[in-house]
Amino acid sequence: MSRLLKKLSLPALLLALWLLLNDSLSPGNLVLGAALAVLLAWLAAALRPLRAYPKRPLIALRLIWNVAVDITKSNIAVARIVWLGRRANATPGFIQIPIRMRDPHGLAALACIITYTPGTVWSDFAEADGQLTLHVLDLKDEAAWIELVQQRYERPLMEIFE
Repeated sequence: MSRLLKKLSLPALLLALWLLLNDSLSPGNLVLGAALAVLLAWLAAALRPLRAYPKRPLIALRLIWNVAVDITKSNIAVARIVWLGRRANATPGFIQIPIRMRDPHGLAALACIITYTPGTVWSDFAEADGQLTLHVLDLKDEAAWIELVQQRYERPLMEIFE
């Protein structure tokens, strides 16, 4: 039963979006939307051969909270740098961070977290040695950045995806 619910969740979401965007509940719209939703969900399944099975939803909620707090703090820090200009004494730079995580879904989530955070950009990831290269707008303490990425983001993502 839960497998059926998982398979129907994407078509149901697509159908709801179709009806919302068309602003109509006419029978023709329902039939066309349902047909398109099933077809697109079936086509999308072929594009995603590797499935994610996230575990520990409470850790995921805590991670989402931590990311929201960090994005807010980073917005303030970047606004300060922009406002003060050269007087902010920002020291941009690249940093290498060793990453132990190998799950592609966890790495994609980590890339999103880092890229969503103002002042940081995911620059490179070397799979062979697990080195993540970040560009940071204000890189004053490399050890703090390594600790932040490994403990605050990578560790919970490993618990969720691995």
